[in-house]
Amino acid sequence: MQFFRQIARCLLLIGVFLNPGVSFAGDLTTRQVSGSDFQAASDALIEAIEAEGLVVSARIPFNLMLERTAAAVERKASPFSNVEVVQFCSSLLAWQLLEEEAAQVALCPLSITLYQVAGEAGEMFLTYRSPGQSTAGRMKAEKLLQRLVDRSIELARLRW
Repeated sequence: MQFFRQIARCLLLIGVFLNPGVSFAGDLTTRQVSGSDFQAASDALIEAIEAEGLVVSARIPFNLMLERTAAAVERKASPFSNVEVVQFCSSLLAWQLLEEEAAQVALCPLSITLYQVAGEAGEMFLTYRSPGQSTAGRMKAEKLLQRLVDRSIELARLRW
């Protein structure tokens, strides 16, 4: 049974790496959102999270902070036209992570960021920090994040 799980994980990783819409930078996973606008993509992300029975704990308008502080850090402007960080957590997943290792409390809440680079209208991305694969709880969190991003992209295309 363990052998089949390892094979399934390998096939999943191969599929992710062969998908041209996925990029990785260290522990970041980024997916492009096409055929939508920022508001629809933001609404889709919230809907995907809530459809999993999870509660959004914060919606952080990160671009406002960048714009407000640009002059103080000697920058002309934010490199983004929009950025929103959405934080959420699953109590069951949080307990699993904590029972595996107390330090994994740093993984909660989970977050997914939606951003749009300035001057690149229509180019939006969803990105998240991977919790890693070293424990069963981390693998479960990774699958949840992947599922939420996939569902958000599907819903964003509907522009509901």
